[in-house]
Amino acid sequence: MSKTHFGFETVDEQDKAKKVAGVFHSVASNYDLMNDLMSGGLHRVWKQFTIAQAKVRPGFRVLDIAGGTGDLSKAFAKQAGPTGEVWLTDINESMLRVGRDRLLDRGLVTPALLCDAEKIPFPDNYFDVATVAFGLRNMTRKEVALSEMRRVLKPGGRLLVLEFSKVWEPLKKAYDVYSFKVLPWLGDRFAKDADSYRYLAESIRMHPDQDTLKTMMEQAGLDNVKYYNLSAGVVALHVGVKY
Repeated sequence: MSKTHFGFETVDEQDKAKKVAGVFHSVASNYDLMNDLMSGGLHRVWKQFTIAQAKVRPGFRVLDIAGGTGDLSKAFAKQAGPTGEVWLTDINESMLRVGRDRLLDRGLVTPALLCDAEKIPFPDNYFDVATVAFGLRNMTRKEVALSEMRRVLKPGGRLLVLEFSKVWEPLKKAYDVYSFKVLPWLGDRFAKDADSYRYLAESIRMHPDQDTLKTMMEQAGLDNVKYYNLSAGVVALHVGVKY
């Protein structure tokens, strides 16, 4: 049976999804609070940059993969307007419910779908834009998910991947202390769940670095792949186009 990583732990591929699901069922109710605490609010800036690069216009079809609490979908729904189509998707039911309810509370009625990114239930060449923000590193077979995202894009469509990445080397020691000491403490203090935030730190270290992910996107069939380092490489936004 094939093996994969769950943080620093090696697990059977079939078990990773269940373990990741357990993490996000646990953190869903505190997800936005913890994002603000952990990033000092920077996650909102990173997402705004992603939204700007997506260049969604009225009438666009947009797929928000692993959309969580709906930050990107909220912006895209406003940009795409009544003639557009924005799908909020997540593999985790708890996260999807939070995101769906947040959108409804803001008067945005947009479809929400429980969706595995490795088996996207849409036809070929359907979307103008697909995004995945802080979700790719939790996927078991990233290369399969990237190929699926490309498949559902129209020719000329854009895939945007916002994810934690490899930090600038001079900051590495301080970042390690923050990741493995401060994050679990914040998780315990504010969410009563140190283990989930320890997994977060570990999963970031196991995720491909900027150039490796660029190569993976190219191997999935995307062209003109480029990336932007944000906050000294703590996060990177990768953008690729389907031709």
